[in-house]
Amino acid sequence: MGHRRHFAVIVLVAAVAVAGTTWRRAIAASPDAPPPVAPDSLMDTGLYAADRPGVVDPRNRPFSPQYPLWTDGASKARWIYLPPGTAIDTTDVNEWDFPVGTKLWKEFGFRGRAVETRWLWRATRDQWVFASYVWNADGTAAVKAPDDGVPGAARIAPGRFHDIPSVHQCRACHVSDRTQVLGFNALQLSTDRDPNAIHGEPLQPGMTSLKTLNDEGLLQPARPALVSNPPRIIARSAGERAVLGYLAGNCGACHNRKGDLAPLGLFWKHGEVATAGADTARAMIGHETKWQVPGVPEGESVLVDAVSPQNSALLRRMTSRFPASQMPPLGTVVRDQDALEAVARWIASQRDASR
Repeated sequence: MGHRRHFAVIVLVAAVAVAGTTWRRAIAASPDAPPPVAPDSLMDTGLYAADRPGVVDPRNRPFSPQYPLWTDGASKARWIYLPPGTAIDTTDVNEWDFPVGTKLWKEFGFRGRAVETRWLWRATRDQWVFASYVWNADGTAAVKAPDDGVPGAARIAPGRFHDIPSVHQCRACHVSDRTQVLGFNALQLSTDRDPNAIHGEPLQPGMTSLKTLNDEGLLQPARPALVSNPPRIIARSAGERAVLGYLAGNCGACHNRKGDLAPLGLFWKHGEVATAGADTARAMIGHETKWQVPGVPEGESVLVDAVSPQNSALLRRMTSRFPASQMPPLGTVVRDQDALEAVARWIASQRDASR
């Protein structure tokens, strides 16, 4: 009789557990369930080891895109977390689909101290959570920024300040036809790294690459061809390759075939540039633009003017830091002089070639 009673208790406990699991799943799937939110402290996002504050959890993989985004000279550190037992869906090799539970962090530093850490979390199949965390002056803690962002978070040049973006601004860059994970794709993680990449960072030991992802079974389907023949931009010169890579890293999230700006005809997303680099560069020369270059007759502005490089809309908009005309439109208040010089050299080479 005691054995029967004991067995009945086990069955009851199991039933309650199953019912509880079913209830939690139902709540999670319910359209009335509260949306997932970012924690108030960076410490609670999972970046750091639980028992060692300030030490990055080894499950978070460091990575470095070969064509980094310009953010006014900020130093950056980046990590990605993929839940155990999951993999990145690479059915479309140029549009990776990340598993639920994926997290990414990017830390921005100015003048030797951390200022901001941005966080991107795929909380559910249909929901990505964005948050920015502001570091205190002594670098001991970072708390979530208001949804409207934090203007003037750090002085980076005379009269110029780094603004921590609003959630709306984060979505403006990361959400096109669907949420995009920027800087973590086949071209950016290629082991055939461009030695002339503008602001390029060396691939340090232990960093994530196409090879490490493929070797660890984190790409599904597996992509051994990306290891044996790593992606690279096929261009007519080393300088052209670097310029195209810069455009892919800084402009391709908006200027591509699928986004709202597709009618402009500027296709600079990583996969597009990697497969058609030289053609992409040629298409830029003489490409008509609706943005009117100052001093150029109405209706005659072009993206790249090989005859008069100084009248190229590309250079003018990269040079500008007025909100109505600058490119990229967000995330920078200081001109990228290295990029301007590289683009100017490339345009000059087109002029010389046409003579």
